[in-house]
Amino acid sequence: MGSVRSRRAPRPLDDRTLRELALAYVGRFATTRSKLQQYLRRKVRERGWSGQTEPEIAAIAEAFADQGYIDDSSFALAKAQSLTARGYGPRRVVDSLRRAGVAGDDGSAAIEHSEDQAVAAALRFAERRRFGPFATVPTKDLRQREKALGAMIRAGHSFALARAILDWPVEAPLDLGEIADRARRSAA
Repeated sequence: MGSVRSRRAPRPLDDRTLRELALAYVGRFATTRSKLQQYLRRKVRERGWSGQTEPEIAAIAEAFADQGYIDDSSFALAKAQSLTARGYGPRRVVDSLRRAGVAGDDGSAAIEHSEDQAVAAALRFAERRRFGPFATVPTKDLRQREKALGAMIRAGHSFALARAILDWPVEAPLDLGEIADRARRSAA
């Protein structure tokens, strides 16, 4: 007969082990203050706490930010660049930053980047999904057009920009400026 190993419960955390966990986490993942705090709270909940006072989770996150281990604005910009490169729009970028706990001025450069790249990102998304000017044949079916429009909106693009791209003729050369102008005119 085989032996069955019993798992011992992990020891409760203290100040030193909590900081070690935090350091290992930021060494492995790009993160924000908020995400680090969520991670540490979860670990304290799972393993328990043996310290004399309550764990100073917010203080650990702030200390790591002061030391440069965490930079919310750099995280936000990298996230925005990644999302726009994959074809996602400004609204999706803002939602992603909010979920990551990036607030205030830390996200301003990222939001500005996503707004500057909105047309190019929408075109990348349309190309990947073969919508609008990237379709193999022009779409005449109203249901297919509505599905494409819904997909672009869920990807974070404005209704006006999505419509401008879907209305662009398949055989016409792309003109980012003209697409942006059409979207602005239809939004107004």
